[in-house]
Amino acid sequence: MAEVRTALVVTNDFPPRVGGIESFVADLCELLDRDVVVLTSGPPGAERTDRDRGYQVVRYAGPVGGSVLLPTRAVARRASALLAETGATRVVFGAAAPLGLLAPALRAAGARHLLGLTHGHEVWWARVPGARQVLHRIGDSCDHLGTISDFTTARIGPALSPAARGRLVRLTPPVDLDRFRPTPSTPTVDAPGPTAPASAPAAPAPDTRPRCVAVGRFVRQKGFLTLVEAWAHLLRGQRVGTPRPELVLVGDGPQRLALEARAVALGIRDDVRLTGVLPRERVLAELQRARVFALPVSTRFAGLNPEGLGLAALEAAACGLPVVTGRSGGAPETVREGETGFVVEPGDVAGLAGRLRELLEDPDRARRMGERGRAHVAERFGSDRVRSSLREALDLD
Repeated sequence: MAEVRTALVVTNDFPPRVGGIESFVADLCELLDRDVVVLTSGPPGAERTDRDRGYQVVRYAGPVGGSVLLPTRAVARRASALLAETGATRVVFGAAAPLGLLAPALRAAGARHLLGLTHGHEVWWARVPGARQVLHRIGDSCDHLGTISDFTTARIGPALSPAARGRLVRLTPPVDLDRFRPTPSTPTVDAPGPTAPASAPAAPAPDTRPRCVAVGRFVRQKGFLTLVEAWAHLLRGQRVGTPRPELVLVGDGPQRLALEARAVALGIRDDVRLTGVLPRERVLAELQRARVFALPVSTRFAGLNPEGLGLAALEAAACGLPVVTGRSGGAPETVREGETGFVVEPGDVAGLAGRLRELLEDPDRARRMGERGRAHVAERFGSDRVRSSLREALDLD
Protein backbone atom coordinates (compact mmCIF):
# COMPACT_ATOMS: atom_id res chain seq x y z
CA MET A 1 0.00 0.00 0.00
CA ALA A 2 1.24 3.49 -0.82
CA GLU A 3 1.92 6.02 1.91
CA VAL A 4 -1.31 7.14 3.58
CA ARG A 5 -2.47 10.56 2.39
CA THR A 6 -5.34 12.82 3.36
CA ALA A 7 -6.30 14.23 -0.04
CA LEU A 8 -6.28 13.26 -3.70
CA VAL A 9 -5.83 16.17 -6.10
CA VAL A 10 -7.18 15.50 -9.61
CA THR A 11 -6.08 18.15 -12.06
CA ASN A 12 -4.94 18.98 -15.58
CA ASP A 13 -3.39 22.21 -14.34
CA PHE A 14 -0.09 21.37 -12.70
CA PRO A 15 3.61 22.17 -13.22
CA PRO A 16 5.64 22.05 -15.38
CA ARG A 17 2.75 23.62 -17.29
CA VAL A 18 2.95 27.35 -16.66
CA GLY A 19 0.02 29.51 -15.64
CA GLY A 20 -1.94 31.00 -12.79
CA ILE A 21 -4.10 27.91 -12.26
CA GLU A 22 -1.03 25.65 -12.23
CA SER A 23 0.58 27.82 -9.55
CA PHE A 24 -2.69 27.92 -7.61
CA VAL A 25 -3.03 24.13 -7.51
CA ALA A 26 0.63 23.57 -6.60
CA ASP A 27 0.36 26.13 -3.80
CA LEU A 28 -2.75 24.43 -2.41
CA CYS A 29 -0.77 21.19 -2.17
CA GLU A 30 1.69 23.07 0.02
CA LEU A 31 -1.14 24.52 2.13
CA LEU A 32 -2.27 20.93 2.72
CA ASP A 33 1.21 20.27 4.15
CA ARG A 34 2.02 18.08 1.14
CA ASP A 35 -0.31 15.47 2.61
CA VAL A 36 -1.61 14.73 -0.87
CA VAL A 37 -1.30 12.51 -3.90
CA VAL A 38 -1.77 14.21 -7.26
CA LEU A 39 -3.31 12.59 -10.34
CA THR A 40 -2.55 14.73 -13.33
CA SER A 41 -1.67 14.77 -17.00
CA GLY A 42 1.42 16.38 -18.43
CA PRO A 43 3.62 16.96 -21.43
CA PRO A 44 6.35 14.42 -22.28
CA GLY A 45 9.02 14.33 -19.58
CA ALA A 46 6.83 16.06 -17.00
CA GLU A 47 7.52 13.33 -14.46
CA ARG A 48 11.12 14.53 -14.19
CA THR A 49 9.86 17.68 -12.47
CA ASP A 50 8.07 15.70 -9.75
CA ARG A 51 11.03 14.18 -7.92
CA ASP A 52 11.51 16.83 -5.24
CA ARG A 53 7.91 17.79 -4.51
CA GLY A 54 7.64 15.81 -1.28
CA TYR A 55 4.47 14.00 -2.36
CA GLN A 56 3.46 11.46 -5.00
CA VAL A 57 2.51 12.71 -8.43
CA VAL A 58 0.90 10.18 -10.76
CA ARG A 59 1.04 11.11 -14.44
CA TYR A 60 -1.89 9.55 -16.24
CA ALA A 61 -1.15 8.42 -19.76
CA GLY A 62 -4.50 7.97 -21.42
CA PRO A 63 -5.59 7.39 -25.02
CA VAL A 64 -4.57 10.93 -25.99
CA GLY A 65 -0.99 10.46 -24.86
CA GLY A 66 -1.31 11.89 -21.37
CA SER A 67 -2.00 15.38 -22.67
CA VAL A 68 -5.29 15.80 -20.78
CA LEU A 69 -7.46 14.22 -18.10
CA LEU A 70 -11.12 13.80 -18.94
CA PRO A 71 -13.96 12.58 -16.70
CA THR A 72 -13.97 9.15 -18.29
CA ARG A 73 -14.55 5.75 -16.69
CA ALA A 74 -10.85 4.95 -17.08
CA VAL A 75 -9.82 8.08 -15.18
CA ALA A 76 -12.47 7.38 -12.53
CA ARG A 77 -11.01 3.88 -12.06
CA ARG A 78 -7.47 5.23 -11.70
CA ALA A 79 -8.55 7.91 -9.24
CA SER A 80 -10.59 5.40 -7.25
CA ALA A 81 -7.60 3.07 -7.11
CA LEU A 82 -5.45 5.90 -5.71
CA LEU A 83 -8.05 6.53 -3.01
CA ALA A 84 -7.86 2.86 -2.03
CA GLU A 85 -4.04 2.75 -2.19
CA THR A 86 -3.47 5.88 -0.12
CA GLY A 87 -6.48 5.88 2.18
CA ALA A 88 -7.30 9.45 1.09
CA THR A 89 -10.84 10.55 1.96
CA ARG A 90 -10.75 14.07 0.50
CA VAL A 91 -10.69 15.02 -3.17
CA VAL A 92 -9.78 18.37 -4.72
CA PHE A 93 -10.54 18.93 -8.40
CA GLY A 94 -8.02 21.45 -9.77
CA ALA A 95 -10.73 22.77 -12.08
CA ALA A 96 -14.32 21.83 -11.27
CA ALA A 97 -15.37 21.85 -14.91
CA PRO A 98 -15.27 19.22 -16.25
CA LEU A 99 -13.34 17.00 -13.80
CA GLY A 100 -16.00 17.48 -11.12
CA LEU A 101 -18.12 15.04 -13.13
CA LEU A 102 -15.95 12.35 -11.49
CA ALA A 103 -17.38 13.22 -8.08
CA PRO A 104 -20.14 10.55 -7.88
CA ALA A 105 -17.71 7.75 -8.79
CA LEU A 106 -15.12 8.93 -6.27
CA ARG A 107 -17.72 9.33 -3.55
CA ALA A 108 -18.77 5.74 -4.20
CA ALA A 109 -15.07 4.78 -3.90
CA GLY A 110 -14.83 6.25 -0.40
CA ALA A 111 -14.29 10.00 -0.75
CA ARG A 112 -16.11 11.87 2.02
CA HIS A 113 -15.36 15.50 1.15
CA LEU A 114 -15.09 16.74 -2.45
CA LEU A 115 -14.03 20.25 -3.39
CA GLY A 116 -14.00 21.68 -6.92
CA LEU A 117 -11.97 24.79 -7.65
CA THR A 118 -13.32 27.32 -10.12
CA HIS A 119 -11.30 29.98 -11.90
CA GLY A 120 -12.38 32.16 -14.82
CA HIS A 121 -13.43 29.71 -17.53
CA GLU A 122 -16.42 28.48 -15.52
CA VAL A 123 -18.02 31.86 -16.23
CA TRP A 124 -18.73 30.78 -19.80
CA TRP A 125 -19.81 27.33 -18.60
CA ALA A 126 -22.41 29.15 -16.50
CA ARG A 127 -23.78 31.03 -19.53
CA VAL A 128 -23.75 28.49 -22.37
CA PRO A 129 -26.70 26.06 -22.63
CA GLY A 130 -25.54 22.49 -22.13
CA ALA A 131 -22.38 23.52 -20.33
CA ARG A 132 -24.56 25.32 -17.77
CA GLN A 133 -26.40 22.08 -17.05
CA VAL A 134 -23.08 20.26 -16.63
CA LEU A 135 -21.88 22.88 -14.14
CA HIS A 136 -25.19 22.50 -12.30
CA ARG A 137 -24.56 18.75 -11.96
CA ILE A 138 -21.00 19.33 -10.75
CA GLY A 139 -22.21 21.76 -8.09
CA ASP A 140 -24.70 19.21 -6.77
CA SER A 141 -22.09 16.41 -6.79
CA CYS A 142 -19.38 18.27 -4.84
CA ASP A 143 -19.56 19.32 -1.21
CA HIS A 144 -18.17 22.74 -2.09
CA LEU A 145 -17.12 24.78 -5.10
CA GLY A 146 -14.46 27.39 -4.52
CA THR A 147 -14.62 30.81 -6.20
CA ILE A 148 -11.72 33.22 -6.67
CA SER A 149 -13.45 36.60 -6.80
CA ASP A 150 -16.71 38.44 -6.21
CA PHE A 151 -17.10 38.57 -9.98
CA THR A 152 -16.86 34.80 -10.54
CA THR A 153 -19.13 34.13 -7.55
CA ALA A 154 -21.81 36.38 -9.05
CA ARG A 155 -21.54 34.75 -12.50
CA ILE A 156 -21.25 31.09 -11.45
CA GLY A 157 -23.82 31.11 -8.65
CA PRO A 158 -26.95 31.49 -10.83
CA ALA A 159 -26.07 28.32 -12.75
CA LEU A 160 -26.15 26.24 -9.55
CA SER A 161 -28.98 24.83 -7.51
CA PRO A 162 -29.88 26.82 -4.38
CA ALA A 163 -28.22 24.15 -2.22
CA ALA A 164 -24.97 24.21 -4.21
CA ARG A 165 -25.02 28.01 -4.29
CA GLY A 166 -25.18 27.98 -0.51
CA ARG A 167 -22.07 25.80 -0.39
CA LEU A 168 -19.86 28.13 -2.41
CA VAL A 169 -16.68 29.08 -0.55
CA ARG A 170 -14.17 31.80 -1.31
CA LEU A 171 -10.85 30.19 -2.29
CA THR A 172 -8.53 32.68 -3.92
CA PRO A 173 -5.02 31.96 -5.17
CA PRO A 174 -2.84 32.17 -2.04
CA VAL A 175 -0.05 34.74 -1.89
CA ASP A 176 2.95 33.87 0.28
CA LEU A 177 3.80 37.21 1.88
CA ASP A 178 7.06 35.85 3.27
CA ARG A 179 8.18 34.91 -0.22
CA PHE A 180 6.67 37.72 -2.26
CA ARG A 181 7.87 40.87 -0.55
CA PRO A 182 9.73 44.03 -1.45
CA THR A 183 13.45 43.75 -1.96
CA PRO A 184 15.25 44.00 1.41
CA SER A 185 16.91 47.22 0.26
CA THR A 186 13.47 48.86 -0.06
CA PRO A 187 12.14 49.40 3.50
CA THR A 188 8.42 49.08 4.08
CA VAL A 189 6.27 49.54 7.13
CA ASP A 190 6.01 45.83 7.86
CA ALA A 191 9.33 44.69 6.43
CA PRO A 192 12.21 47.05 7.29
CA GLY A 193 15.36 46.40 5.36
CA PRO A 194 18.46 45.21 7.20
CA THR A 195 21.25 47.60 7.98
CA ALA A 196 24.68 46.41 6.93
CA PRO A 197 27.40 46.54 9.61
CA ALA A 198 30.02 49.25 9.20
CA SER A 199 32.69 46.68 8.39
CA ALA A 200 30.72 45.09 5.55
CA PRO A 201 32.03 45.63 2.02
CA ALA A 202 30.16 48.17 -0.04
CA ALA A 203 27.38 46.70 -2.16
CA PRO A 204 27.46 47.34 -5.90
CA ALA A 205 25.55 50.38 -7.03
CA PRO A 206 21.92 49.42 -7.73
CA ASP A 207 20.52 49.57 -11.23
CA THR A 208 18.11 52.47 -10.83
CA ARG A 209 16.53 52.46 -14.31
CA PRO A 210 12.75 52.73 -13.77
CA ARG A 211 11.01 49.52 -14.80
CA CYS A 212 7.50 48.37 -15.49
CA VAL A 213 7.03 44.60 -15.35
CA ALA A 214 4.23 42.41 -16.70
CA VAL A 215 3.89 38.68 -16.03
CA GLY A 216 1.59 36.32 -17.86
CA ARG A 217 0.90 34.24 -20.90
CA PHE A 218 1.37 36.06 -24.18
CA VAL A 219 -2.22 35.84 -25.36
CA ARG A 220 -4.55 38.59 -26.53
CA GLN A 221 -6.67 38.62 -23.37
CA LYS A 222 -3.70 39.65 -21.20
CA GLY A 223 -3.16 42.90 -23.13
CA PHE A 224 0.56 42.67 -23.84
CA LEU A 225 0.24 44.29 -27.27
CA THR A 226 -1.70 47.17 -25.71
CA LEU A 227 1.08 47.52 -23.16
CA VAL A 228 3.76 47.72 -25.87
CA GLU A 229 1.73 50.39 -27.69
CA ALA A 230 1.35 52.33 -24.45
CA TRP A 231 5.09 52.07 -23.82
CA ALA A 232 5.85 53.72 -27.15
CA HIS A 233 3.29 56.44 -26.33
CA LEU A 234 4.93 56.96 -22.93
CA LEU A 235 8.44 57.24 -24.36
CA ARG A 236 7.33 59.77 -26.99
CA GLY A 237 6.08 62.04 -24.22
CA GLN A 238 8.99 61.53 -21.84
CA ARG A 239 10.46 64.64 -20.28
CA VAL A 240 13.98 65.55 -21.40
CA GLY A 241 16.62 64.57 -18.85
CA THR A 242 14.61 61.84 -17.12
CA PRO A 243 15.94 58.24 -17.04
CA ARG A 244 14.64 56.14 -19.92
CA PRO A 245 12.45 53.39 -18.43
CA GLU A 246 12.40 49.72 -19.42
CA LEU A 247 9.40 47.47 -20.03
CA VAL A 248 9.97 43.87 -18.90
CA LEU A 249 7.63 41.18 -20.23
CA VAL A 250 7.89 37.89 -18.34
CA GLY A 251 6.33 34.83 -19.95
CA ASP A 252 5.75 33.29 -23.35
CA GLY A 253 2.93 32.35 -25.65
CA PRO A 254 1.54 32.62 -29.17
CA GLN A 255 1.91 36.42 -29.32
CA ARG A 256 5.65 36.47 -28.62
CA LEU A 257 6.73 37.08 -32.22
CA ALA A 258 4.03 39.69 -32.68
CA LEU A 259 5.21 41.52 -29.56
CA GLU A 260 8.80 41.55 -30.76
CA ALA A 261 7.76 42.71 -34.23
CA ARG A 262 5.58 45.49 -32.85
CA ALA A 263 8.34 46.76 -30.59
CA VAL A 264 10.66 46.91 -33.62
CA ALA A 265 8.05 48.71 -35.74
CA LEU A 266 7.53 51.28 -32.99
CA GLY A 267 11.28 51.85 -32.62
CA ILE A 268 11.38 50.75 -28.97
CA ARG A 269 12.91 47.25 -29.21
CA ASP A 270 15.85 48.33 -27.00
CA ASP A 271 13.38 49.49 -24.35
CA VAL A 272 11.39 46.24 -24.18
CA ARG A 273 12.91 43.09 -22.66
CA LEU A 274 11.20 39.73 -23.12
CA THR A 275 12.56 37.24 -20.59
CA GLY A 276 10.77 34.07 -21.67
CA VAL A 277 9.33 31.73 -19.06
CA LEU A 278 11.10 32.05 -15.70
CA PRO A 279 11.01 29.96 -12.53
CA ARG A 280 9.13 31.66 -9.72
CA GLU A 281 12.26 32.80 -7.90
CA ARG A 282 13.41 34.69 -10.98
CA VAL A 283 9.93 36.13 -11.47
CA LEU A 284 10.21 37.37 -7.91
CA ALA A 285 13.57 38.98 -8.71
CA GLU A 286 12.07 40.83 -11.69
CA LEU A 287 9.20 42.07 -9.53
CA GLN A 288 11.59 43.32 -6.87
CA ARG A 289 13.58 45.31 -9.43
CA ALA A 290 10.51 47.05 -10.86
CA ARG A 291 8.66 50.21 -9.90
CA VAL A 292 5.24 49.31 -11.25
CA PHE A 293 3.32 46.24 -12.48
CA ALA A 294 0.95 46.47 -15.42
CA LEU A 295 -1.28 43.94 -17.15
CA PRO A 296 -4.17 45.60 -19.07
CA VAL A 297 -6.34 42.50 -19.35
CA SER A 298 -9.55 42.47 -21.35
CA THR A 299 -12.65 40.32 -21.84
CA ARG A 300 -13.06 38.39 -25.07
CA PHE A 301 -15.72 36.44 -26.97
CA ALA A 302 -18.71 38.64 -26.10
CA GLY A 303 -18.12 38.40 -22.38
CA LEU A 304 -17.50 34.64 -22.25
CA ASN A 305 -13.78 34.92 -21.53
CA PRO A 306 -13.13 37.41 -18.68
CA GLU A 307 -10.22 37.54 -16.29
CA GLY A 308 -11.11 35.58 -13.15
CA LEU A 309 -8.85 37.54 -10.78
CA GLY A 310 -5.11 37.83 -11.45
CA LEU A 311 -2.49 35.99 -9.36
CA ALA A 312 0.42 37.79 -11.03
CA ALA A 313 -1.02 41.16 -10.02
CA LEU A 314 -1.45 40.01 -6.42
CA GLU A 315 2.11 38.73 -6.22
CA ALA A 316 3.34 42.04 -7.63
CA ALA A 317 1.34 43.97 -5.05
CA ALA A 318 2.80 41.77 -2.31
CA CYS A 319 6.23 42.88 -3.56
CA GLY A 320 5.24 46.48 -2.93
CA LEU A 321 4.41 47.46 -6.51
CA PRO A 322 1.44 49.60 -7.54
CA VAL A 323 -0.70 47.62 -9.98
CA VAL A 324 -2.28 48.87 -13.21
CA THR A 325 -4.80 46.36 -14.53
CA GLY A 326 -7.61 46.22 -17.06
CA ARG A 327 -11.35 46.34 -16.45
CA SER A 328 -12.15 42.69 -16.99
CA GLY A 329 -13.96 40.26 -14.72
CA GLY A 330 -12.41 40.08 -11.26
CA ALA A 331 -9.17 41.85 -12.16
CA PRO A 332 -10.26 45.18 -10.60
CA GLU A 333 -10.51 43.35 -7.25
CA THR A 334 -6.72 43.11 -7.17
CA VAL A 335 -6.45 46.88 -6.58
CA ARG A 336 -8.09 49.66 -4.63
CA GLU A 337 -8.58 52.29 -7.28
CA GLY A 338 -6.34 55.30 -6.73
CA GLU A 339 -4.92 53.85 -3.50
CA THR A 340 -2.98 50.74 -4.53
CA GLY A 341 -3.12 51.11 -8.31
CA PHE A 342 -5.39 51.89 -11.21
CA VAL A 343 -7.94 50.17 -13.44
CA VAL A 344 -7.84 51.16 -17.12
CA GLU A 345 -10.30 50.45 -19.89
CA PRO A 346 -9.26 47.67 -22.29
CA GLY A 347 -7.45 49.02 -25.33
CA ASP A 348 -7.04 52.54 -23.90
CA VAL A 349 -3.42 53.09 -24.94
CA ALA A 350 -3.26 56.75 -23.95
CA GLY A 351 -4.95 56.16 -20.59
CA LEU A 352 -2.61 53.29 -19.78
CA ALA A 353 0.45 55.31 -20.77
CA GLY A 354 -0.71 58.19 -18.60
CA ARG A 355 -1.11 56.04 -15.50
CA LEU A 356 2.27 54.40 -16.05
CA ARG A 357 3.92 57.79 -16.50
CA GLU A 358 2.43 59.03 -13.21
CA LEU A 359 3.94 56.14 -11.29
CA LEU A 360 7.28 55.93 -13.07
CA GLU A 361 7.95 59.65 -12.65
CA ASP A 362 6.88 59.78 -9.00
CA PRO A 363 8.72 56.99 -7.13
CA ASP A 364 7.53 58.20 -3.71
CA ARG A 365 3.91 57.94 -4.77
CA ALA A 366 4.55 54.54 -6.32
CA ARG A 367 6.16 53.36 -3.08
CA ARG A 368 3.25 54.57 -0.94
CA MET A 369 0.72 52.91 -3.23
CA GLY A 370 2.79 49.73 -3.18
CA GLU A 371 2.80 49.66 0.62
CA ARG A 372 -0.97 49.96 0.69
CA GLY A 373 -1.20 47.28 -2.01
CA ARG A 374 0.79 44.84 0.09
CA ALA A 375 -1.56 45.48 3.02
CA HIS A 376 -4.55 44.87 0.68
CA VAL A 377 -3.12 41.50 -0.37
CA ALA A 378 -2.42 40.53 3.24
CA GLU A 379 -5.99 41.36 4.22
CA ARG A 380 -7.75 39.45 1.44
CA PHE A 381 -5.38 37.00 -0.25
CA GLY A 382 -2.67 35.93 2.20
CA SER A 383 -1.73 32.24 2.45
CA ASP A 384 -2.91 31.92 6.06
CA ARG A 385 -6.39 33.12 5.14
CA VAL A 386 -6.63 30.76 2.14
CA ARG A 387 -5.24 27.85 4.18
CA SER A 388 -7.97 28.31 6.78
CA SER A 389 -10.72 28.38 4.14
CA LEU A 390 -9.27 25.34 2.35
CA ARG A 391 -9.04 23.22 5.48
CA GLU A 392 -12.56 24.22 6.53
CA ALA A 393 -13.94 23.24 3.12
CA LEU A 394 -12.28 19.84 3.42
CA ASP A 395 -13.38 19.44 7.06
CA LEU A 396 -9.79 19.23 8.28
CA ASP A 397 -10.14 21.48 11.33
